[in-house]
Amino acid sequence: MAALNQIREGAGEPQQRQYMATIAAALSGSPLRGILVVLAVGVLVVILATAYGQIVLNRWNRPFYDALQQRNMAALLAQLLVFFEIAGGLLILNVVQLWLNQMLHLKLREALTRDMIDEWLRPGRAFHLARRGQIGVNPDQRLHEDAHHLCDLSVDLGVGLLQAGVLLASFVGVLWALSSGFVFHLWGAAFQIPGYMVWAAILYSGTASWLSWMVGRPLVALNGDRYAREADLRYSLVRVNEQIDAISVSSGETDEAQRLQGDLSAVIAATRRIVSATVRLAWVTSGYGWVTIVAPIIIAAPVYFGGEMTFGGLMMAVGAFNQFHASLRWFVDNIGSIADWRATLLRVAAFRIALLDAEVADGGVDRIVFVRSSEPVIVLDGLEMDVPSGTVRLSEPQVMVHAGERVLVTGLMGAGKTLLTHTIAGLWSRGRGSVRLPRDGSVAFLVREPYLPSGTLRAALCYPRNADAYSTREIEDCLRRAGLQRLSLSLDRSARWEHEFGNDQRRMLSVVQVLLHRPGWIVIDDIEDLTVGADGERVVSLLQNELADAAVLAMGTGEGQGSLFTHILRLLPGLDQADGLR
Repeated sequence: MAALNQIREGAGEPQQRQYMATIAAALSGSPLRGILVVLAVGVLVVILATAYGQIVLNRWNRPFYDALQQRNMAALLAQLLVFFEIAGGLLILNVVQLWLNQMLHLKLREALTRDMIDEWLRPGRAFHLARRGQIGVNPDQRLHEDAHHLCDLSVDLGVGLLQAGVLLASFVGVLWALSSGFVFHLWGAAFQIPGYMVWAAILYSGTASWLSWMVGRPLVALNGDRYAREADLRYSLVRVNEQIDAISVSSGETDEAQRLQGDLSAVIAATRRIVSATVRLAWVTSGYGWVTIVAPIIIAAPVYFGGEMTFGGLMMAVGAFNQFHASLRWFVDNIGSIADWRATLLRVAAFRIALLDAEVADGGVDRIVFVRSSEPVIVLDGLEMDVPSGTVRLSEPQVMVHAGERVLVTGLMGAGKTLLTHTIAGLWSRGRGSVRLPRDGSVAFLVREPYLPSGTLRAALCYPRNADAYSTREIEDCLRRAGLQRLSLSLDRSARWEHEFGNDQRRMLSVVQVLLHRPGWIVIDDIEDLTVGADGERVVSLLQNELADAAVLAMGTGEGQGSLFTHILRLLPGLDQADGLR
């Protein structure tokens, strides 16, 4: 929540430095950092060459406009040939810079997104992040839209700032030299102001920048709030799409439509506030933009009308002023984009920091110790699991599950059976005691809602191994033993299998995965859900015969399961434990 509040309210300088540092760390550790450096150097070289070309073009103004003033056709044609040579070189540089910019966009996004995906999907990290409040909501938005937008803005603003800086350094000397000979005549007296047009440009652009920042500063917080509201709407849309079957059966479309309308209204309200702030900013930026058309002429007019400057000299001074002023007003022109960039930086960086901190222990909180042992046994030693509403523990202080053993952990609904499954998997660590798993033996988890990745059914059954890990004959044999031989014809068909099969069918397919993988230990959440109904007897038979060598640690109520298990334990929740604990 702290990160979210910083996004909405705007972060201070220390936080912003921290956020920039975490993005820099992501890029510096990327395998693409070499390519990024080469592209950045290429952009710098092209910008320097372009700045030199702009200086040459500015010098060309004097002889060209002097030829016009003198009506010298031969000199005019000669200067036109020079112009085409300069313009041709600048055109080539512009095209090269465009290609380099686009490649920098592409590679920067690839580097940042790959880093964040890798960090997000480190073992157990996404699970922990999802339970850390608002920062764990809509990770897809942060990984896709926000990261993409941040990279685009970073390249555009970074290249623009570099170009403005180079042009500023290039033309400050030109403008100083041009205005050093300016002589002002006032009330019969003549005097000079060294670098007159440089100081005038600084004053003019500085005023515009200060006023633009004062008017456009609220856009930082407004953009952050809009991104949060957009993420909420996207999450709601995805949730409704995923649960549309249950919503339709319950005739809940009207209620869900009202919720979506509420989320949309929040987005519209946030966007409306941005529109109002942007319009206020436009009064400043557009106003200065129009004044800038005549500002350099007005500034140089006293010298020109005093006869100290030719028309060509005036146009050269105007061109240099415009280049110098354009560099100084880069901030004015990009205040909206800067605010957008800062808000996006806060969202992406706060998410990455939350990823890195997802597994860090809270101060003063006891932690369960997880150990990988060479011994072929699962050991739960003095295990107690802490939740906000109490403590969950086993009825025996030490539990050892050897190969081939069958252990049932019983408890009423809400007693903490799923929590125990998560703890054995290493996902829940708040509590005391230790969990020791075999280093060499594989442990499979049959959860309440199995996951089948999109793609071919063959790949889904072999998951998390490669699709070619098992032969077609092996897969078909396991399907037949699970009573799913009808699916043999669909092995090479691609689909979103969570939409093709109900949860009961997906659980049977997870049994097929176990038959294929042959793990040494099987942890089952909600054993009754597997061993009752049409496929219940088949599952019991598979556990007793096909998987007789595997140890089974199952969670359930204990009703009708005595014949399958050799040892039964109970989960003992704390006296103040909430009924909703699962």
